[in-house]
Amino acid sequence: MPASLAFETLLLALAWAATLVVQPWRLLRPRDGHVALATPLLASLVVLPWLWAWPGLAALPIPLHWSGAPLVTLLVGWPLAVPVLTIAGLSTMVTAGATLSDAISLTVWSGLVPATLVLGLGHAIRHAFGPNPVAYMLGRAFFVPMLSIAACGLVAAALGHGFEGPTGELQRIAIALMAMGEASWTCALVSLLVAYRPQWLATWSDAMYLQRPVRARVRARPAEPPR
Repeated sequence: MPASLAFETLLLALAWAATLVVQPWRLLRPRDGHVALATPLLASLVVLPWLWAWPGLAALPIPLHWSGAPLVTLLVGWPLAVPVLTIAGLSTMVTAGATLSDAISLTVWSGLVPATLVLGLGHAIRHAFGPNPVAYMLGRAFFVPMLSIAACGLVAAALGHGFEGPTGELQRIAIALMAMGEASWTCALVSLLVAYRPQWLATWSDAMYLQRPVRARVRARPAEPPR
């Protein structure tokens, strides 16, 4: 087994060990009659595998694809993001004909490591700026995803997953552009969810960031008859 594959397998095993210790399925317990994270979790399980399979299906000359790991981490939290990203990575063996080693590398460098960086850097931003909505939007939803995706893409390419042949320099530019583009979309989607579906964000709380009660669904009350 190559040293890089052994290192990636170790990282995958450590991520799963930490996930099982945390017991992320507790986040899926019904609250107020519904499971808030069920919708973003199912959406991630449906959309992410096809996004990761796209470069292989399209036979792109540069192996770049949309990570989605920062958005998934902000939506369902790091513990639930680990199984989602693992399923997405291993599914490329079926959808794109990837080998097991390629699927593990994809899972680690496009999924688990960016998600872990989003978790760690996000906590650092909250510790530095406190529960500030602007820091959440610009920091945790934009700059952190951009830096995480760019750093992981460059490290993965340097470890043997790219930078080969005449497209090496082009790949560096493409990684930077993809990181900026994905971070922009992540920030835009998170902003919309904060406004309209805050319950779909495991990393957001109205009570913490806005200092007001959590928004709940208000059922229409029947009009009272005239007296």
